[in-house]
Amino acid sequence: MYHPGMNYSREGGMLWIPTRFVWPYGGRIVFISGSFTGWTQWPMTPVEGCSTVFQTICSLPPGYHQYKFVVDGEWRHDEHQPFISSSIGTVNTILITRESEFLPPMLSQPMTLSGPVSNMEVDNNAINSPYRMVRLREGTPPEPIPTVSDADIEISRHQIDLFMSTHLAYELLPESGKVIALDVELPVKQAFHILHDQGIPMAALWNSPKGKFVGVLSALDFILIMRELGSKGSNLTEEELDTHTISAWKEAKSYMNSQVAGQGCASKQLIQAGPDDSLKSIVLKILQNGVSTVPVIHYPSADPSNPQLLHLASLSGILKCICRFFKHSPSSLPVLQSPICAIPLGTWDPKIGTQNEKPLAMLRPNAPLSVALDLLIQAQVSSIPIVHEHDFLLDVYSRSDITTLAKDKMYTHINLEETSVHQALQLRDDPISLFGTNQRYFTCLRTDPFHKVLERLSQPGVRRLIVVEAGYKRVEGIISLGDVFRFLMAVKQ
Repeated sequence: MYHPGMNYSREGGMLWIPTRFVWPYGGRIVFISGSFTGWTQWPMTPVEGCSTVFQTICSLPPGYHQYKFVVDGEWRHDEHQPFISSSIGTVNTILITRESEFLPPMLSQPMTLSGPVSNMEVDNNAINSPYRMVRLREGTPPEPIPTVSDADIEISRHQIDLFMSTHLAYELLPESGKVIALDVELPVKQAFHILHDQGIPMAALWNSPKGKFVGVLSALDFILIMRELGSKGSNLTEEELDTHTISAWKEAKSYMNSQVAGQGCASKQLIQAGPDDSLKSIVLKILQNGVSTVPVIHYPSADPSNPQLLHLASLSGILKCICRFFKHSPSSLPVLQSPICAIPLGTWDPKIGTQNEKPLAMLRPNAPLSVALDLLIQAQVSSIPIVHEHDFLLDVYSRSDITTLAKDKMYTHINLEETSVHQALQLRDDPISLFGTNQRYFTCLRTDPFHKVLERLSQPGVRRLIVVEAGYKRVEGIISLGDVFRFLMAVKQ
């Protein structure tokens, strides 16, 4: 079976042509299905800034192709594109000319069909890019990757260090918003229902008897609880979650961690910051302690026993401040114009040739949910690309997805070993995710400039970008917020 983006045949050195398909008529969930997909359904993603327009890029061989769209479960065709009636109903058609002339460096324009074709075109940006990724045959050497000088890196790092050292946590506070704190005596099950209902991935924890904030409850806690529930011989049953408090869970988690480390059980101190702390100190706390957020807490001089939770600081918010500050003076950061493939950051497919300190974590859609949860913990990542057997990106499973199991108590009848990742993905809320965006994952090309990557990562809810091959959507690597800050601050993994 042929899948879009898979170069399963290169007879005669034939080029496969990146072709963009667009559905501009709205919907919640849109797929494309055609002769080039074996009539299986492949997802389309909303265009950034325009949630009613969906697109995808498929690599097609020269020839005649038919396709349809599946919009919210209903088969549709684009009446503004050339279409015919076939044995499977009304379908759109496209003719890709034989491509003896489609050879680098001169690339011809595609043949125009009768009728308007504004919603479907060859991806000229990908083809004509100076860093194009078109492949002619196996063994074709990759095009030269531009390099970035050590001097440019050092200049950029110095400017970032200066900015973060002189700007304070106060600048992270939004003009309006909500910060939720949960009492540690709240039952675990109720706490995760609150996280899901409020559309937030984590919340600070308040200990009333002690009169202080003592921790953060996140999706990672729910993952660990699900694994505990699913493990053989577990002492924690689903019924006990009704009365099992956050405090009891945190104590149990602390004990489990101490057993793994071979040390005595000791309570872990809350990693926190004050409003006058520098952005640099907050970033270092996040990177060095392996946490995703740091509560910003104010202790009033008049009543220091009454702390006030101001904000949950994250790398995303700090990166947004950096992008805003350097937006009008990009020359002060020379690395901003460099393609990310030229910068030593991220985790890459070994075939790309970039040295990794850790492997690229990916899963097939039929993998058990238990394997996905284990990998999220062991690889210390926030999300995992779900790929076809040829590493074609299908979806992403994230830590935050686990909290959707709180809806309608789905976790009460989920078997982690028998439920596949694909089935778990179908349980997510649609079309809006926990972070208020209808995009499940975000991608970039390895030829994208560094500033473009930073801008995308600074958006709420975006913690990492999947690097895909231009025109093929084959996963090449991952760039996370942690990767960016470790590079900018020269902090080792």
